[in-house]
Formats: sequence, structure tokens, C-alpha cells
Amino acid sequence: MTPTNSPAPQSAENPPADPQALLVWYDRHRRSLPWRAPAGSRADPYRVWLSEIMLQQTTVQAVKPYYERFLARFPDVESLAEAPQDAVMQAWAGLGYYSRARNLHACAKVVADDHGGRFPADEDALRALPGIGTYTAAAVAAIAFDIPAAAVDGNVERVVSRLIALEELLPGAKPRIRTVTQAMVPQERAGDFAQAMMDLGATICTPKRPACALCPWMADCTARREGLQESFPRKAKKAPREVRHGAAFVAERADGAVLLRTRPSSGLLGGMAEVPGSDWRADYPLSQAILDAPCEARWRRLPGIVRHVFTHFPLELTIFHARLDRHAQAPDGMRFSAAEELAEEALPSVMRKVLVHALPGWDAPAVAKAAKRGAAAEKGAGKKK
Repeated sequence: MTPTNSPAPQSAENPPADPQALLVWYDRHRRSLPWRAPAGSRADPYRVWLSEIMLQQTTVQAVKPYYERFLARFPDVESLAEAPQDAVMQAWAGLGYYSRARNLHACAKVVADDHGGRFPADEDALRALPGIGTYTAAAVAAIAFDIPAAAVDGNVERVVSRLIALEELLPGAKPRIRTVTQAMVPQERAGDFAQAMMDLGATICTPKRPACALCPWMADCTARREGLQESFPRKAKKAPREVRHGAAFVAERADGAVLLRTRPSSGLLGGMAEVPGSDWRADYPLSQAILDAPCEARWRRLPGIVRHVFTHFPLELTIFHARLDRHAQAPDGMRFSAAEELAEEALPSVMRKVLVHALPGWDAPAVAKAAKRGAAAEKGAGKKK
């Protein structure tokens, strides 16, 4: 028998909070974002999809300048589908999580070729497109087509976990959170509700020091009533991440060109440009570094190391530099990129850091700015909106 003091299970008939109260708050406090349609206007599915892909594991502030430049270069799904992959990767360089860019390009091609350039107004059909998972399909369905879908990101997980004081640990609690969220999605203004939940988590129900007194659901929030709001959501402890090490080789020709290669199209940083280097391993022996050099040269080990943090591991690179004759030829599978063209290469932020470390006089302000911007984007992992 269910104890009499147990809360009733949430359902469509018994949601944990009134969605209309949230919508009233949203109408007054909605954020102005470059991808968000004006109040009362229908959102452009392309812009919604592009912003949601960019915002995966990345903060709003980091995404804004990338989104605006990317949209100026590829204003619609057809122009993105027709673009060479190298151009797409270059426009994405520094934003991190580069498989997103490859999937973005692949998705644009499918929409252009198989759907007449229009995103399908169906959650299941959206989920079938390359690079679109459960959350993104729900977000595009709700925001672009006003379909009553539960778009559950990290902000929504936090809001709902506090609302019902959910003791179950994430990530195992995700199905329960999705069920509770779906129970609150209104049949009308589903897109506004999805964006309101994101805004609530980003501006009021923040990870630390939430502004509960300003929350439209203050009276409904179980965690607030118990004074435990900052202890939710409950999360399983993550295993410590092992540091990986490696060597990077900056070969600078007398005319200023730098030796580069393109990484394999799949895997970490797939399809991006890089200076040649070793494997990245926890047990990489620095004594082996010169054996991994791309060519014979008078390699000089530079003082200090370059540090970078990926989603699953931190990386420390030892940098070697060599000056080559202006007529030096690139080894097979590599190329020399002229100094004036280097900034236009699809270089991930870790490689921009390497270049700034090795070539401090080369376009340092521009490269440092790009590296800083990319590092900020990648640092936003898990803090989506």
C-alpha cells in the first residue's frame, strides 16, 4: 500500500508545476538570443537546428560569435549542403567537439537531397537525421514546429530534479526526468515552454546560488521547501581522467610556411588540420619524441608545455621546433601552409595553442584570440545554456 504522505506520481493530469506560470514569466523575461525568433513569430528550423548543434556541451556566450559568422557564411541548409567539408570545418574551427561539424554537414546534405531542403516536422523523422539525438530532435520539433515534445537538456534536468527533489542519480535518472517534463509540456506554445525551461535553468535555477525568490515555480519546488536546492540534481561520481602526453612538431620553412597535415575524417578532431605529432598516450615516453618527428631537421625542444582539456582527458604536449630551407618539400600526406593562410586553416584550439607557443611573433593577437575563444567554447562542456 502506498503511504498516505507519499507525493502523487506526476502525470499529464497531475504535473508537478503549472506550465502557464512559467510561460507568463517567460513572456516577461525571455532572453534575446541571435537564433531565437521574436515573440509571436515562427522560428526558422535551420537556425534552431544550427544553434542546438552548436550549443551541445558549449555555453551560449561562447557560441554567439561562431553562430553569427557561420550563419553569414552558410545562410540556409542548401548553402551548407553544397559547401566543401573543408570549408565547414574551417568555419567550425575552435568551437570544439568536431564530430558535430561533420554530422552537421552530413545532415544538411540529407535534408537538401531527401527532404527538399526542409526539415521534417516530425520528432521521429528528425531523430533519424545524422547527428540529431533525442534532445535535439525534441528541441527542433518544439521550437520550430510547436510540437509538444519534451526537450530535456542539462538545465531542464536541474530544474526538474529540484522541482520534485529527485533522489535518483544522473545519468540513470534521465528517463524519469523526461517523463516528468513531458507531463508539463502544454499542447499550445510548446516551443515557448521548451525555451522557457532553458531560460529558467540558465538564469534562475542555476547550479549554484539559485535565485529561488524570483522563480515562478518557487511554491511548487520540493527541494526549495526542504532547503536542499543546491544539492540537486544528484549525480554519480565520475572516474578520474588520466592525463595523456605527446609531442608536437612545428616545422617552419624559411619563407614562413608551416608544415601541416589533416587528421583522419573520423575520431577525435576528425578532418581538422594539425601540426605533425605523436600519439597521445598516458605512458608516452618523451625519449621517443624525435623518432616521431615528421622529417629530418635540427629539432629544438621548446621550454614549457601546452596544456589542453578535452571532454574525456587532459592533454600535455611537448613542443619541438625546426627551421627548414625555403625549398623544403612536405613529406607524403602533409603540406606547407603559407604564413598568411595559416589563420584560415581548420585548426582546432589545441593546435592554435601549439602555434602560439612555437611562433609567438606569427599573428599572435589573432591566433591567441581564436585559441582563447575556442578554449572558452570547449571549457563550457556540460554547461550548455
